[in-house]
Amino acid sequence: MIPIGDKIFLLTNKKPLVVWFLIGINIALFVWEIKLEFSGELANFVNNWGLIPEQISQAFSSAIAGNPAAWLIVFWRLLSVFSGMFIHGSYSQITGNLIFLWVFGNTLEKIIGSGRFLLFYLFCGFLTGIVQVFAQPGLAVPLIGANGAIASVLGAYIYKFPKVKIDSILPLVIIYIPVELPAFFYVFWWFIQQLFYGIGSLNIPGGVNPIGTGYFAHAAGLLIGVAWMVIMRR
Repeated sequence: MIPIGDKIFLLTNKKPLVVWFLIGINIALFVWEIKLEFSGELANFVNNWGLIPEQISQAFSSAIAGNPAAWLIVFWRLLSVFSGMFIHGSYSQITGNLIFLWVFGNTLEKIIGSGRFLLFYLFCGFLTGIVQVFAQPGLAVPLIGANGAIASVLGAYIYKFPKVKIDSILPLVIIYIPVELPAFFYVFWWFIQQLFYGIGSLNIPGGVNPIGTGYFAHAAGLLIGVAWMVIMRR
């Protein structure tokens, strides 16, 4: 199922500028990744800027044990929680994430405002990244992609519009069948999509995003998105 739009008509002329910006920067970085793949530099790029839970947990343990210099490493590696959100490991992963961002983030940004939406997106992406670190502190493989932030966008949208119909298309080989599905359906479909994000993978030696707790930790994003809307009373 591919979502293409919703049935919500808002009396506003606001443009989803943040959504456009996020889509643009993700696409630009993915094009850069493809360039690095051809030059053989992609692995270094992903390992430097992707989220590696083991590095953060080890540095934090060292800092707690009394090594003050380790706090600098903790701070530096925590930045990778943000940077990893904008790096993707496959064509299917970036396509799926950006489609969900466009359909569900578009309306959400218009409702809560561009500034709040940007803060919401970055905060939720950071928080789901921290969840991943706690879930797999010994994981030495980079975790990349906006999956957690997108899950939060979806969670917030479902909380606000649980019964809204989403215009979707069902691709059957070369035939595309238009259908309408309740927004809540995409909670389940999001989980299913995680299993297919390896399709069209870039050639990253050592791999990224192992299937397991890392993906399931993203599910926390759904709850974080709902919690944000409840706290903000939107």
